[in-house]
Amino acid sequence: MASIVWALLFFLLHLPTIATRSSAHFGGNNSVRCHPNQAAALLQLKQSFYSANSPIILPTWQDGTDCCSWEGVSCDASSHFVTVLDLSERGLYSYGFDPALFSLTSLQRLDLSMNSLGTTKDAEFDRLTSLTHLNLSNSGLDGQIPMGISKLVNLASLDLSKRYVNNNSDISFNESDDEIIFTGDSYNYLQESRLMSLVANLSNLKELYLDHMDMSTNVDEWCKTLAQSVPRLQVLSLDGCSLNTPIHHSLLRLHSLTVINLQSNPGIVVNLFPDFFMGFANLTVLRLSNNNLEGWFPDRFFQLKNLRILDLSFNMNLLGHLPKVPTSLETLRLEGTNFSYAKPISSSNFNMLKELGLEGKLISKDFLTSFGLLRSLCHLKLFNLELLGDSGSNLLSWIGDHKNLTGLTLFEVDFSSTVPSSVSNFKNLRSLRMFDCKLPRPIFSAIGNLVDLESLDMSNCNTYSSMLSSIGNLTNLKSLYINRPGFSGPMPAAIGNLKSLKSMTFSNCEFTGPMPSTIGNLTKLQILEIAACQFSGQIPYSIGQLKELRVLFIEGCNMSEFDAVPSYLMSLQLTSNELTGEFPKSFFELTSLIALEIDLNNLAGSVDFSSFQRLKKLRALNLSHNNLSVIMDDEGDNSSSTYLSELNELGLACCNITTFPSILTRLSDMSYLDLSCNKISGNIPKWIWQKWNSSLVHLNLSHNMLTSMEVTSYLLPFNRHFETLDLSSNMLQGQIPIPNLSAEFLDYSHNGFSSILPNFTLYLSKTWYLSMSKNNISGNVPHSICNSSLLVLNLAYNNFSGPFPSCLMEQNYFRNILNLRGNHFEGMLPTNVTRCAFQTIDLNGNKIEGRLPRALGNCTYLEVLDLGNNKIADTFPSWLGSLSNLRVLVLRSNRLYGSIGYTFEDKSGYHFSNLQIIDLASNNFTGNLHPQWLEKFISMKKYNNTGEIISHRPSISEGFYQDTVTISCKGFSMTFERILTTLTAIDLSDNALEGSIPESVGKLVSLHVLNLSHNAFSGRIPPQLGGITALESLDLSSNRISWEIPQELTNLTFLTVLNLSNNQLEGKIPESRQFATFESSSYEGNTALCGYPLPKCGSWSPPSAEPHAESSSEHIDIVMFLFVGVGFGVGFAAASPVKERLSIFIKCLLAFWTNIYTASQLEVG
Repeated sequence: MASIVWALLFFLLHLPTIATRSSAHFGGNNSVRCHPNQAAALLQLKQSFYSANSPIILPTWQDGTDCCSWEGVSCDASSHFVTVLDLSERGLYSYGFDPALFSLTSLQRLDLSMNSLGTTKDAEFDRLTSLTHLNLSNSGLDGQIPMGISKLVNLASLDLSKRYVNNNSDISFNESDDEIIFTGDSYNYLQESRLMSLVANLSNLKELYLDHMDMSTNVDEWCKTLAQSVPRLQVLSLDGCSLNTPIHHSLLRLHSLTVINLQSNPGIVVNLFPDFFMGFANLTVLRLSNNNLEGWFPDRFFQLKNLRILDLSFNMNLLGHLPKVPTSLETLRLEGTNFSYAKPISSSNFNMLKELGLEGKLISKDFLTSFGLLRSLCHLKLFNLELLGDSGSNLLSWIGDHKNLTGLTLFEVDFSSTVPSSVSNFKNLRSLRMFDCKLPRPIFSAIGNLVDLESLDMSNCNTYSSMLSSIGNLTNLKSLYINRPGFSGPMPAAIGNLKSLKSMTFSNCEFTGPMPSTIGNLTKLQILEIAACQFSGQIPYSIGQLKELRVLFIEGCNMSEFDAVPSYLMSLQLTSNELTGEFPKSFFELTSLIALEIDLNNLAGSVDFSSFQRLKKLRALNLSHNNLSVIMDDEGDNSSSTYLSELNELGLACCNITTFPSILTRLSDMSYLDLSCNKISGNIPKWIWQKWNSSLVHLNLSHNMLTSMEVTSYLLPFNRHFETLDLSSNMLQGQIPIPNLSAEFLDYSHNGFSSILPNFTLYLSKTWYLSMSKNNISGNVPHSICNSSLLVLNLAYNNFSGPFPSCLMEQNYFRNILNLRGNHFEGMLPTNVTRCAFQTIDLNGNKIEGRLPRALGNCTYLEVLDLGNNKIADTFPSWLGSLSNLRVLVLRSNRLYGSIGYTFEDKSGYHFSNLQIIDLASNNFTGNLHPQWLEKFISMKKYNNTGEIISHRPSISEGFYQDTVTISCKGFSMTFERILTTLTAIDLSDNALEGSIPESVGKLVSLHVLNLSHNAFSGRIPPQLGGITALESLDLSSNRISWEIPQELTNLTFLTVLNLSNNQLEGKIPESRQFATFESSSYEGNTALCGYPLPKCGSWSPPSAEPHAESSSEHIDIVMFLFVGVGFGVGFAAASPVKERLSIFIKCLLAFWTNIYTASQLEVG
């Protein structure tokens, strides 16, 4: 939800000098007086704007003055009508286009870029028939492209892009006027499903900029469309448009093209570089970075005499030489490619070069000598460099010789052997960006001497606390970004010396102690972002006194309270802290707020939603996951159409809401709605799909009591791609609804759905997460699902049947999670599993038979393999031990046979080195348990107190999948829905294993559960078991174990469950510690045992009856939910259908809780 901030705050803060701009931007004439109706329209337009910086906007626009002299306005000298309106970069906000704009029908040039204008609804651009230039880039627009634009037949230039000023930072600076520029995750949210409908009538168009506009649903062949519709086109920029049809030679018909920018569209290139690009003789700019180009880049392309900019970066398989280049070249980007250096290059060819990006393997002493001094070089980007000895010094000396160099970007550079003075030579640098660099301590001190730096960006560099102190010397710094610095300790108070700072970001820093109050010295600070840093205490009062601060973002930093916040804040985000008490009433005084996010805290009490009506500019509000009760009162004046009319992101999860808030029916452009974890019942209303079909991207209604949906079709009608649709944990029935345009995240689990659309896989083109688990869906899984791009597929606990869909494993190039647990699939597993990316394969509880395919050994990323409760007949898969990431192996209740573990092939390598749960129960294994095999469980031989959850977070979106495993404890089967890294278990019960229990099991010191029951083990209980101090459950029942119970077992202070029944044990039961807590059932069936809780030794006679043979283990599915939070406290909820056995289950449960909590406290302490 945080993306709303950057979608709204474009150029929201400017220096006072920006408030007045010359009206002569387009050469206007100020000697004329504008027509009165033109002035009236402009004044009405002014009233529709508001500003973040000041209550006074467009100060020269005053009634009674000549509007042709107003800033941004130019008029025709004869007609006195306005022909030019340039309001770019003024930090203006509006609720959409005011009709007054479209009454200025003489406009020829209109520039509203870099503002935040809201919805495109009701725009009437077709009235502006004289327009030749239209720039709406980065103007915060949302919705469909206004159809009226397609009727502007005189247009020569059209810019609807959302353009990233800086690809790796949210902030950059305009050096000419010292202006801070806010960029971010997105600007315009415009969609267009047909390029033809936009450009068909624009035959005079010469410039077309549609950067980062989602055109993934474009059904036209874009090359042919452009060639046919815009034959005069000179500039084509479609950066990051998700085009999915290949580039076509028909584009060559646009012979006037001088600029081609098609970067970040991997779908447009089929491997090789398109040779026909050589036909663009007038080409000056070519940008094709990040397009999966392969093969050889033609040398002759460098012969294009007019070429100024060539960007081929991040095409990892693109080959080429760096030959003689045209002297006109100003930008050359080859980083992230496979270009090589073949022969000396004359430096005279690079006299005009201003920007250079190179891969590390290109650079050598000869290469640097050939390049010589590039006198015009301003920006240098170097990637993947290992600086060793003299080569590193040569490079840094070469960089230092470039006195005009103002920007330096370094990726994966090793400075370990670098002389600090080499860095000190970069005295003219204004911008330094370093990512994944190895930086020794002296280098940081040298960076602190670059006193002219204005922007410093460091991520994943092993910094030191002393380095942060040295940053205090950089008093000209305006932008500071530090991510994952790799040290812990307090934030240095010297940060307060950076009094020129306008933006400061710290993320993923292990800071300790309080946040320094010296941040209050940064009086020019406009943006403060601190995320995932381990502070404690309150937000300093001094931050509340920063009058220029507009964005305050403190997330996941353990902050417990605050006294004040700046009154002119536009964005306040305090997500995932430890704030307590009632909802702060002072927030209702922040009337400039556009975004307020205070979710995931501990605020309590009631909040009247109508109180937010004072925040008239609010567009994003998130109160989710506190202890709040939000009172939705829509009576009286609050029901007016102006009440929070601009709200388009709303999070009210877990706010005790019982109905859909009626205010939602008045909001026309909702994009994000989270009402999960409430008490809403009844129907999902149809207006959700009708009103927001062009705006909604995130809908979460999970964990309510919804029973049905008001839909005319189960194909939900949306005009844009969905990100998230979560309907899980309700009482919905019937057919599963699915968006007609693919959603990225779909969760329908824990409902009563019984069917799916026959062709539902057609609507999964962009879906990476699909869960339909725990429904009542039956039938076969369609083969077409294998053609999807799903990373996570969870169909567990349904009634699917038929042959196991082998293609789900055979055609897996990227799928991470496959969960078909608890269905009725039959047949054998596929043997043709080659390119395997699985992290989890869970097929437990089906009817799969045959052998285990050896091809599973190709799944090198596999962490969880659960094939339990099937009909697999094979020997023990020792070959799985080579999977170094495997943590959970469950093969229980199959037809496996033979010996377990040690075979000849195990003798090389560390087999099962990371395994923490192995369950081979209820098979037909025989023979001895080899001590050497157990010793290979390296992970179990180490303590793990992290308390992390085994989960998988795919990199492309939010959300995660958590694995499930079932563990036996005193005859019960407990299903863990979240597997902690502290949980380790071995279950070999109900087999035919024999011989002695290996003493080496005592080396598995982190083991929590050991179950060897119902076998034929003999001999004594190894005293070494007493060394497994983490053990909580020990079951050796129904074997042939003899001798006494070792006194060493009294060291097992966490032991809560003990079952030694039905063996041949004798002698006295140990009395101390945990043994005083066990009942007689733990020892029954051992006729020679005595002592508490059995009769005293020497005072009883053996019973005449046969020993009671314990019945087969009861299988009770007990779902235990573990929630691990700060301090590793664990809460749980459990349900058992056998109440008289619940006390035993509670013992098991408490044992796990006690160990996890105690271990975590030791770790924290």
